[in-house]
Amino acid sequence: MEEKFNQLDAKIEEAKLGGGEKRIESQHSKGKLTARERIHFLLDEGSFQEMGMLVSHRSTNFGLDKTKFLGDGVVTGYGNINGRLVYVFSQDFTVLGGSLAEAHAEKICKVMDMAMKNGAPVIGLNDSGGARIQEGVVSLGGYADIFYKNTQASGVVPQLSAIMGPCAGGAVYSPALTDFIMMVENTSYMFVTGPNVVKTVTHEEVSSEDLGGASAHSTKSGVTHLTYENEIECINGLKDMLSYMPQNCEEDAPSVPYEMGDENRDGLNTIIPDNPNQPYDIKEVIEQTVDTDSFYEIHKDYAENIVVGFARLAGKSIGVVANQPAFLAGVLDIKSSQKGARFVRFCDSFNIPLLVLEDVPGFLPGTDQEWNAIITNGAKLLYAFCEATVPRITVITRKAYGGAYDVMNSKHIGADMNFAWPSAEIAVMGAKGAAEIIFKKEIKEASNPEEKWKEKEAEYAEMFANPYNAAARGYVDAVIKPAETREKLIAAFKMLENKVDTLPKKKHGNIPL
Repeated sequence: MEEKFNQLDAKIEEAKLGGGEKRIESQHSKGKLTARERIHFLLDEGSFQEMGMLVSHRSTNFGLDKTKFLGDGVVTGYGNINGRLVYVFSQDFTVLGGSLAEAHAEKICKVMDMAMKNGAPVIGLNDSGGARIQEGVVSLGGYADIFYKNTQASGVVPQLSAIMGPCAGGAVYSPALTDFIMMVENTSYMFVTGPNVVKTVTHEEVSSEDLGGASAHSTKSGVTHLTYENEIECINGLKDMLSYMPQNCEEDAPSVPYEMGDENRDGLNTIIPDNPNQPYDIKEVIEQTVDTDSFYEIHKDYAENIVVGFARLAGKSIGVVANQPAFLAGVLDIKSSQKGARFVRFCDSFNIPLLVLEDVPGFLPGTDQEWNAIITNGAKLLYAFCEATVPRITVITRKAYGGAYDVMNSKHIGADMNFAWPSAEIAVMGAKGAAEIIFKKEIKEASNPEEKWKEKEAEYAEMFANPYNAAARGYVDAVIKPAETREKLIAAFKMLENKVDTLPKKKHGNIPL
């Protein structure tokens, strides 16, 4: 038996070496970790259990019969993060450039199947040159198999993707089908067609970094949700994000111990400026409302007129969606609607209650918005809230104008509790514009039109630019002082803990994509 043991040990050592020492050194010289090192830093010490270590490809074309590596360029298995089960695959760029083919894809599909059966998140660490050309259509079939599994797993278990190197061509669609994408600055990139193809077809000169790097996708396209300076920070980000999520769609997110005390936050009383047109930072409201240092922002640098992210309230995980008056006055536009809708749907998929902080003057006007389908894209956010069955609470801090009032989790589309601060203005539009339309004739015929306009503006503001008409009709459950917000939210979410809501029987809805 000793000889057999030695043979096994030799194979294990061979598999652990991946593409060999030289290629490992090359990986390190680029500021990148190896596939196994990434897993080491991601999972709890000693918890990783590898599957498929001795798998190798079966193709013999183009000299592949003489170039075989155990594991076939991807390390797969399961382990724990902070004691919780996760499944992971980590592509190994030192083995044939991390290229994907039949056996490589089968290993990934296997861990995804096990994740769905056992109800645990899947984490993909992507670092691949793309499809293995030598295996032809088999490689393409492998990608499609993974895409199909991604779609089946969507809404069943959380799926997180970290782009640690190249991810190009068809390979990009697997991360795109997952819930969240993270990228590492200067060492990772994603694009459907690379710089050479772009140059050939459009005659544009562009680098890989400018075309599909972390900065491009976090600020311009919104493809990536978070970016990090290095791989260790990215891995820590994965761990932090998972702490806000449940294991699967049947469970609740984990909570952390919290001892109730004085939940009043007097600082909230002075955040709203006296001038209704003066901006303020909604993140200050978030920070003073949720548990200290618990806000985990998503899509920070994309569509900054809306803020989304995870937080904890009295130790329990919630999702936050908030208009940002400090950027474009907090209007809703195409990008912010997409960003908000995507986040709302994730939270609803995984039983994470939603807190909406509303200060919205309406939808962004202009030909650019209309011609690029603000109607359809705004409807995405509306649909997401209407469809959500998790506990939903809205706090109107200032403006709630027009159709945007309806869209931002109003009582009319199923919100459970709606609060308003005394500074709230709930109306079809701002007082100035409304007065100009309603009293157009009186203003025009007045001896001093400007003075008459101001008079009518004040009249309209007194009547509608407040929360009391809405409260009188029950559209707002309570008008509260800002300092009371945290206390009221804790009580309301506690009350809604056992909420049961169901959608009409159907195969699925048809969200306006």
